[in-house]
Amino acid sequence: MGNAVIYIHGKGGSAAEALHYEALFPECDVIGLDYVSQTPWEAKTEFSSFFDKTAVNYGGVSIIGNSIGAYFAMNALSGKRIERAYFISPVVDMESIICGMMKMSGVSETELYEKSSITLSFGETLSWEYLSYVREHPLHWDVPTYILFGDRDELTSPETMLAFAADIGASLTVLKDGEHWFHTDEQMRFLDDWIIKTKKKGE
Repeated sequence: MGNAVIYIHGKGGSAAEALHYEALFPECDVIGLDYVSQTPWEAKTEFSSFFDKTAVNYGGVSIIGNSIGAYFAMNALSGKRIERAYFISPVVDMESIICGMMKMSGVSETELYEKSSITLSFGETLSWEYLSYVREHPLHWDVPTYILFGDRDELTSPETMLAFAADIGASLTVLKDGEHWFHTDEQMRFLDDWIIKTKKKGE
């Protein structure tokens, strides 16, 4: 049986982004997860089902998770037989991100609890159910993991990412002046080189 790589996109992305990684994993089938989940509890069901149906056809499965896709993956796939995980700008402290949006928008926890959900001026919606779930389900992840992170990531501080990587024993690579969204030619070259070098370490 061959091996597979499942690509899990971030917010606003698509499963079609998996095509970029086919040349980097020529020995594997690269499969984009075209998910519809908007919350971690929805992803827990959808991702787990997709992984189980996919894994049965392969000898080994690795994953690539981008941004919130990585967060959903860690929440949903903990305990699965995953060979390796490559995380690009992963969301690792969702509570901090939610609380940061609340503070920036002047929304108190009491107000959010009473209203259940609040749509902010820039389009994001705060949810008491979401915040409660995040607090009640901290991430537990023991898969061999490699993280690529830009030190100017707008969602996660370098200190937070360093602490998370140390906590799960992940290998962390930091792109100086890198952003949360890897998209420029230079950033994508760095990302590709990172995957190639990381793969060699595991061979």
